[in-house]
Amino acid sequence: MNDPRSDATNIQWDIRVEGRSWRAGEAMDRYVLTPEKFEMVDGKLLWSDEDREMLLGLLLENVGADRAVRLGDPEVWRAAVAKLEA
Repeated sequence: MNDPRSDATNIQWDIRVEGRSWRAGEAMDRYVLTPEKFEMVDGKLLWSDEDREMLLGLLLENVGADRAVRLGDPEVWRAAVAKLEA
């Protein structure tokens, strides 16, 4: 059986400008995607990029893009979006 936490790219994320709470019909489906435990490996949270991407998707759904882009240098966000549009 495939682990639902194995590939964040196969999840239908609902990341919005403003964060949101998960609805009753999706809350447990999202909750089971969370890591079993937090750990640090070689200076990074969690074991793999896949685990980190999964957690990031979950957090972005709750926090929203508007708050996320306020973290760090705005030019970094602009450069990332520009790469998407290229």
